[in-house]
Amino acid sequence: MAQLSAESAERVIAAARRKAGDLGAPVNIAVLDSGGHLKAFLRMDGAVLGSIELALGKAKTTVLFGLNSEAVFEYCKPGAPAYGLENSNGGLVVFAGGCPLRSAQAELIGAIGVSGGTVPQDGSIAEAGAAALLT
Repeated sequence: MAQLSAESAERVIAAARRKAGDLGAPVNIAVLDSGGHLKAFLRMDGAVLGSIELALGKAKTTVLFGLNSEAVFEYCKPGAPAYGLENSNGGLVVFAGGCPLRSAQAELIGAIGVSGGTVPQDGSIAEAGAAALLT
């Protein structure tokens, strides 16, 4: 079973930080391992405090379901089969900014959660971080 190393988690954080800098978005970046435990975290200068929990929540949502955080919304939105799902597991965050981290064999080894920019910026930053894992 592949595991997320501290070195890999730092590489994910560094790539996300670069993307956030390119976008001019000071964000909070959380990296969790496959068990949902914090592996690495960065609060960029100027990132709002209220986004810390959102970054952690996006990563947690992603680890629990193995999907981008916004994809989970499709299951819990009004009229969906699991309406209200976002209230489970201590609360889920079901908008963009959470991406799975997968090994070269596509095994889920963790997740990145980003919050502090606009929702599209958070999603883009998280994707950049996740992509760095495979480079």
